[in-house]
Amino acid sequence: MPHGTTPGTWSNWAGNQSARPARVAVPSSAEEIGETVRRAAERGQRVKAVGSGHSFTAIASAGDAVLVRPDALTAVRELDREAGTVTVESGLTLDRLNRLLAAAGLSLTNMGDIEVQTVAGATSTGTHGTGRESGSLAAQIRALEIVLADGSVQHCSPTENPELFHGARLGLGALGVVSAITFGVEPAFLLTAHEKPMTFDAVLAEFDDLTAVNEHFEFYWFPHTDLCTTKRNNRSQGPAAPLPRFKAWLEDDFLSNTVWEGACRVGRRIPAAIPSIAQVAGRAWSERTYTDTAYKVFTSPRRVRFTEMEYAVPREAGTAVLRELKALVERSDWRISFPVEVRVAPADDLWMSTANGRDSVYIAVHLYRGTTDPGYFTEVERLMTAYRGRPHWGKLHTRDAAYLADVYPHFGDFTALRDKVDPDRVFANDHLRRVLGA
Repeated sequence: MPHGTTPGTWSNWAGNQSARPARVAVPSSAEEIGETVRRAAERGQRVKAVGSGHSFTAIASAGDAVLVRPDALTAVRELDREAGTVTVESGLTLDRLNRLLAAAGLSLTNMGDIEVQTVAGATSTGTHGTGRESGSLAAQIRALEIVLADGSVQHCSPTENPELFHGARLGLGALGVVSAITFGVEPAFLLTAHEKPMTFDAVLAEFDDLTAVNEHFEFYWFPHTDLCTTKRNNRSQGPAAPLPRFKAWLEDDFLSNTVWEGACRVGRRIPAAIPSIAQVAGRAWSERTYTDTAYKVFTSPRRVRFTEMEYAVPREAGTAVLRELKALVERSDWRISFPVEVRVAPADDLWMSTANGRDSVYIAVHLYRGTTDPGYFTEVERLMTAYRGRPHWGKLHTRDAAYLADVYPHFGDFTALRDKVDPDRVFANDHLRRVLGA
């Protein structure tokens, strides 16, 4: 099983969530999913679908439920160049989708920096990258196929079952089991990446300009320092000028994974060394520019394991929140080895999107695996919620339905839809009961 330690145990990528499902099903079609769901419901069992286990929350935890794995649902059903769409089954991973699209001369418009997730897992939890005008993966969905609690296979789009479409594009696994997704795609394009070190104050002073001028802007701040590395990705007419293979391996794999893993281990053993490590790590980033196929610029290998909390705050509050976060770290006795990641997204219309109805700044904090949280996540969450922050659905948080109903304008629409399509809570688990209510 994915990330499982034994055949009967499921665990996630970070190793902080695990479960022992009552049964494991590996259906090869939507109809087989339907049969699995009907049988489970008849026995009074819950059903949970999992992807690659890249969420840090227990959103996909199966507990005593029937766990549905998407391993046999990886086909590309249709590639429609004229319509600019591709329909793929739910278990296809983003890395395979990216390569299949590239071979066809096509591309997704935007994506996050990790591509090991399944398409259903990534969209159902709101996986996103950074973008001035382009939103999350779920915002690129044009149609869905989903199996509901009664075992029926439903298709939805803006014109077919539109209410279900509004909810299921980013459905948290609460409405049914997604079996196929139709994404909007476009002709393949090149991105020029410009990575440049800057100071924290300089980034915040120029933040509005940096996010307005660049199609995709993000930065990382190294706690215990004033050092940041910034990333600007913009479309290019070419020609392609990728990093030399050895340089790409050295900087993006060996240094960012192998060496960084070693540094994190030292910091976990000797927390007092972390500020010095942060200074070295922050200064190790040098300015560089390269041009390559879009997905190769958007994504990068991530093998150092960690736990993560990420909140979306209103765009206009972003720099104020970041200044408060830096002050919070500076007056604490914490030793934080991982950089803080900052990205942006435009407002969208997905009911449960962290960017619903408002331009957003995403602020993500991390702890190396095996590190005891010294109160970092707790205090960061207190800061984020003071600004009506919305937690990423796949990342650690302690918010409940009462809080979330207040910060999501369409929360009531989503829960009403859930009452309609899953009145008996076939797809519920403890986590969903907390965030959506019973």
